[in-house]
Amino acid sequence: MPEFVPPDLLDLRSRLERFFETELAGLASPGEEVSPDVQARVRAASREHGFFSLVQPREFGGEDIGPLARVVVYEAIAAANTPLGRVVLGPSPGLMARATGPLREAYLDAVLRGERRGAFAFTEPSGPDAPARPTWATRDGDYLVITGQKSYVSGGATADFYAALVNVDPQEGQPGGPAMVVIERETPSVTIDRRFSSLDGGHHVSLRFDGARVPATNVLGKIGEGMQRALGGITEERIEIAASACGMAQWAVRHVANHITAAHPSGQRLGDREGVRLRYSDMQIETYVARSVLYRTARLAERGDDIMNESMATKVFCTEALGRIVDGAVQLVGGNALITGHPLEALYRRVRSLRLAGGASDVLRLNIARGRIEFDAGRL
Repeated sequence: MPEFVPPDLLDLRSRLERFFETELAGLASPGEEVSPDVQARVRAASREHGFFSLVQPREFGGEDIGPLARVVVYEAIAAANTPLGRVVLGPSPGLMARATGPLREAYLDAVLRGERRGAFAFTEPSGPDAPARPTWATRDGDYLVITGQKSYVSGGATADFYAALVNVDPQEGQPGGPAMVVIERETPSVTIDRRFSSLDGGHHVSLRFDGARVPATNVLGKIGEGMQRALGGITEERIEIAASACGMAQWAVRHVANHITAAHPSGQRLGDREGVRLRYSDMQIETYVARSVLYRTARLAERGDDIMNESMATKVFCTEALGRIVDGAVQLVGGNALITGHPLEALYRRVRSLRLAGGASDVLRLNIARGRIEFDAGRL
């Protein structure tokens, strides 16, 4: 760990590591689906050990730990390389954090307890067959009538509701513009028209809205604020992704170290071969540099700096370094690492998606360049 990480955070990481090694040992393997009963057991154990509420807002009963602590936590969880890591931390309120009135009462508490799940419906269809208009809504009294499609809704098949970005038409002097709207899954004229899985094991759906009537009170905030609400937590998300990437890199380095120092049928350990040592050293070097970038950015965030550019650079570097590290791990372990069920096989599939989550790498590169060239902003 970096030398500036305070003792209480070092202790937190150690407690998380012991939690995975003892309380959760043997409950699930990498790439395995986790049953609801096991998830409930993990949540209960996490609450008992004081981890469940770490990243939940203080106003909702959580601890709301700071940026540096969040990096320590997400990195430690990812370093355990288990699907149980996804249920150790209590759900974030996400877009529902700023819900008010009936929306807050109907959704927020249940989301934070893990009793209800939402899915973010943002991506519009693309290609020659895409609709001419993105998802839109017209007003009808106290209702919005929503029409359109969302093509890639992660977790949509098991969600209880969707937070969808919708363009509201102006009407009779009332303003229009993008809005985030909460839509119950069972709303009439809301259909799942396709279910599909991705390389990393994620499950997704495409949605269709055919004149779905939703109360206007289901708008999060005001009409016209939709885009900034949709992207409001993106900087924090990118740092969490980068921290997870560094945790996975640490696991891969440890796994390879164990492999190349174990006894080998040839009588010579793989780690005694110069070529193996060179590849393994590259993995260590990239992990060290990625973690250095990550923790520097976390320190900037901890003191309240604007880290928009730094978070993009950190996310790009850490996720792309992880891809190279895991690829190197597969090469050193050999053909067994490609067999379905091997932890490296599952990790190899998972890490590819991180270069798209939170903004594709090249999109973030363009944004960094645009900030400097067109606006002379940022410190990179």
